[in-house]
Amino acid sequence: MLKLSEITEENWMEVASLSVRDDQKGYLAPAVGILARGYVYRNCGARVYAFEDEGVIVGTALVREFTDEPLGYDLQQFMIDGQYQGKGYGSAALALILKELRREAHFDHVEVCVKKEDAAALHLYEKHGFTDSGFIDEDAPDSVNLICRLF
Repeated sequence: MLKLSEITEENWMEVASLSVRDDQKGYLAPAVGILARGYVYRNCGARVYAFEDEGVIVGTALVREFTDEPLGYDLQQFMIDGQYQGKGYGSAALALILKELRREAHFDHVEVCVKKEDAAALHLYEKHGFTDSGFIDEDAPDSVNLICRLF
């Protein structure tokens, strides 16, 4: 059964070794970069999660808090290791993140920026209630900003 785990002294190297398929590498940072971003954004309430199934780390994600308006959660990085894709882990992991954010209830929404050409990611987010926010980031014109209302 998939669960959210904290990054620890014992598992961080396993998390750092995760990697997506070659055709997905342009869509997000390498796993070690996700860990580094968690550190850099520590003053923004950043958390890096590991997704663990029976002691095996299958993915990771970074969630941080927006420090400017509109306040909310930012799912900045979300990945399932290439060897574990296509087995339902992505959907289960995203459901766990949304459940955790609803439990925390600091903000009423979570946003994610996705490359327009990443059809699989767009489908996954839409399946979990994310919709186009209408915001266009000048620094990422090839991406769409999605939002999911938590309440």
